[in-house]
Amino acid sequence: MPNIAIIGASRGIGLEFVRQYAAAGWRVYATTRTPENPGALGDLRGDIRLHHLDVRNDTHIARLADALSKVALDILVHNAGVLTSRGHASPDEISETMRVNAEAPIATVSALLDSVVTSDQKKVAIISSIQGSGRPRPSSPDLYGDSKGELNKRFRAIEPEWRAQGVTAIALHPGYVKTDMTGQHAAITPTESVSGIRSLLAGLTTAHSGRFLDYRGQDVVW
Repeated sequence: MPNIAIIGASRGIGLEFVRQYAAAGWRVYATTRTPENPGALGDLRGDIRLHHLDVRNDTHIARLADALSKVALDILVHNAGVLTSRGHASPDEISETMRVNAEAPIATVSALLDSVVTSDQKKVAIISSIQGSGRPRPSSPDLYGDSKGELNKRFRAIEPEWRAQGVTAIALHPGYVKTDMTGQHAAITPTESVSGIRSLLAGLTTAHSGRFLDYRGQDVVW
């Protein structure tokens, strides 16, 4: 049975990842900040293992890495993120957004990389956004786009190290998906987005390493 870890699985795209992979017979390791009250995540069927993780907490990340140290993760998807309102964000909001959207994905994947390396597939997907395209450094006023631009910059810097260990890692734009974060005016459902991403990940090869792709497998301009 193949294994997948979904970081940030309690709602939206993350929840749909868990739903689809569990239905396809995968063992799913899903993280949530509230495992004692998992909501819709707790209602899903299949071989689903819930883990407590707040990606802002280094101790949580270390504990998750320890808990999964003997698990071979064929696929690791980092989906956790926040959408901070545009406008005059406070220093705390800026710091929080950068921590969650730009720093935590790299820190979490790095902590779990040994589990990926020991698997058969060795694949990593970090959920980014086309809104981060052309944004190499934090600025303003579009804090979300800036945070994803910073994530993209950090991913491009570290990805060669992961590749050297045999891991195929990509940054991924899931499309403008209807979720609690985006509202209902988005054009793509979580089912459509995740179905496309699953097909992409199934066919992922080393030739895709270090690329920025959308849910249809098309390259996104950095």
